[in-house]
Amino acid sequence: MTRAWLILADILVHLFLLFSIILFYTLPYKEENIVKDEKMAIEEIIGKENLFNVSLEERLAFFSAKVGDPIFIRIFKEESLLEVWIRSGSEYQHLKDYFICAYSGYLGPKLQEGDRQAPEGFYKVKKYHLNPNSKFYLSFNLGFPNEYDRVNERTGSFLMVHGNCVSNGCYAMTDEKIEEIYTLVEAALQKGQKYVQVHAFPFRMTDENMALYGDSGWYDFWDNLKEGYDYFEAEKLPPHVKVENKQYTIHEANE
Repeated sequence: MTRAWLILADILVHLFLLFSIILFYTLPYKEENIVKDEKMAIEEIIGKENLFNVSLEERLAFFSAKVGDPIFIRIFKEESLLEVWIRSGSEYQHLKDYFICAYSGYLGPKLQEGDRQAPEGFYKVKKYHLNPNSKFYLSFNLGFPNEYDRVNERTGSFLMVHGNCVSNGCYAMTDEKIEEIYTLVEAALQKGQKYVQVHAFPFRMTDENMALYGDSGWYDFWDNLKEGYDYFEAEKLPPHVKVENKQYTIHEANE
């Protein structure tokens, strides 16, 4: 009886293998879906924490992107985090993360010259904002005060992302990290991107985080910033940002 069961099991195994082979050769082959699924799986394995340590070259190759493709930057004060996103296809992809070595002040926007606050808001970096000869190794100006800051009578100057790991109202990186970030920004502008958007937030603008800061005097301002945060999270495209009635207004991306 035992031998009969073994023979039956062997037959079932062979039938299963035969059935698998038939399915493999008869089902449609969609290479693009397989590649997409593989990339999603690899991203999950890599994990967000490793986007600090993986090389820029590896990440560019992963997305079939190159230095000079359009760039988008997000800053999160609470995490001391600068994210770089790159345009690949119809969306921006999360390219790399960088620890902010130093920033001054607290959560909340910059209000006036000399308050040592790093700004929060929606900024645009253009070619003339680049400074390859900065005393802080390399730097690019955020364009503070922008239109929103001016209509709300906020003052300040020379608010930058730069190297040298010291801050007086700026977002400071190590020289090694600013070199990568600066190269990506400069190349994108040289290749025709009109400006690089930099969105500076106090923290990730999730509903949970907003609830934690519900008693803050800056809640209404942050709620306004959240509109831009939510748009990018949904569309993976930086929104077109305007200023109306002393508020940011978020519109469909025009890139």
